Amino acid sequence: MTEDDPTDEISDIEARIEALAEIAERCRKYILASKIAIGGGAALLLITIFGLFGAGQTAALGSIALVLGGIVSLGSNISTLRQTDEAISVAEARRSALIGSIDLRVVADAPMKLV
Repeated sequence: MTEDDPTDEISDIEARIEALAEIAERCRKYILASKIAIGGGAALLLITIFGLFGAGQTAALGSIALVLGGIVSLGSNISTLRQTDEAISVAEARRSALIGSIDLRVVADAPMKLV
């Protein structure tokens, strides 16, 4: 292997893409949890407003906190997911360019393996 050989860089880029994919998946999980928190907080707030099940002021404050926390978490994770998706796209484009720069040869005369 020579110093100009891009295979090491391709391996590094693939490892980065895998790490970014894990981050993106974690963001998707947090986004789902945030949506559940917003929905649960809104439902609890409605229950409190209508006076069902004897919910008091503490439940109202908790539901408002749950909705606001869910909104903040949702916005944060959506922006992180967008940035991660952009980074994945850039890394994949770089990997494709490196693979395209490799002088690949077709091996036509290779013997076939016996099964």
